[in-house]
Amino acid sequence: MMMRRLVAITAVTLATATAALAAASEADFKVALAAAEAAEKDAGALKNRWTVTEDALAAARKAAAAGDFDAAVAGAKKAEALAQASIAQAKEQQEAWRDAVVR
Repeated sequence: MMMRRLVAITAVTLATATAALAAASEADFKVALAAAEAAEKDAGALKNRWTVTEDALAAARKAAAAGDFDAAVAGAKKAEALAQASIAQAKEQQEAWRDAVVR
């Protein structure tokens, strides 16, 4: 009984891991791109867009157009991370400038 349970758990784990390693699809890219574009829009609202984020988005779109969805998803996730970093920087600088003012 215990051995069957262990085999079943192992099978489910392997199936899950195999699915996670499967190639990215166009749908995966669209989800990643939407998240990256939303973060970039938020960065724009804070007036802190980074050019490297735009470059990463362009590279992701180019990879998707070529059918390389693994690279496209990776590029979109990189762009989202860059946009999130620019948002964090903008929020930090909204307060940090006060420490630099000579009193």
